[in-house]
Amino acid sequence: MSNCLRVLIVDDHFVVRSGLRASLEVQDDIEVVGEAAGGDEALELYKVCRPDVVLMDLQLPGMSGVQATALLRAHDPEASILIFSTFAHDHEVQTALDAGASGYLQKSASRSELLTALRQVAMGDVYLPSEMDLRLKQLRLCVAISNRERQVLELIATGQANKQIAALFEISEDSVKRHVSHILEKLGVNDRAQATAEAIRRGIIKV
Repeated sequence: MSNCLRVLIVDDHFVVRSGLRASLEVQDDIEVVGEAAGGDEALELYKVCRPDVVLMDLQLPGMSGVQATALLRAHDPEASILIFSTFAHDHEVQTALDAGASGYLQKSASRSELLTALRQVAMGDVYLPSEMDLRLKQLRLCVAISNRERQVLELIATGQANKQIAALFEISEDSVKRHVSHILEKLGVNDRAQATAEAIRRGIIKV
């Protein structure tokens, strides 16, 4: 099996790991060389197994999938890592890519798409579903939300009015209005409700 694509699965759920192993090893050209339940274990197994691709969940106990990705890339800058998660906000996917991941795929994807993604990442390419790729390009083109604007957004999401936000930050109501105006412009939306929905979708804030 020397010509096989060697895969290391990192997921904290035993049933998920077992199911992935069974599904992948039906292929003659794929070999699952290890299973890890967390980031530290993944690094140790990586050193021993030397996989071609690491299939990495984002939600791991203790160390996150993003942190585990950064750890693996620090050990081996050539490591190929495909994020495989139930769901992630655009911002979280971009953070994983910034940490060194080579792609992202939802766990709801078809088996054929998973195989395609694994093989593409193993060849040194980046794999992203077309809709995700488009959204991330739009996200990168957006002007960054400042820390204060993020704080204002979080308060808007909880239903706070401009007057209440101004009192909390001890600034004028006009200053809050300017922050809100900048937020709407940066997010490309028309009102506070749309701003909240868009900020949550992008992972800028969590409610």
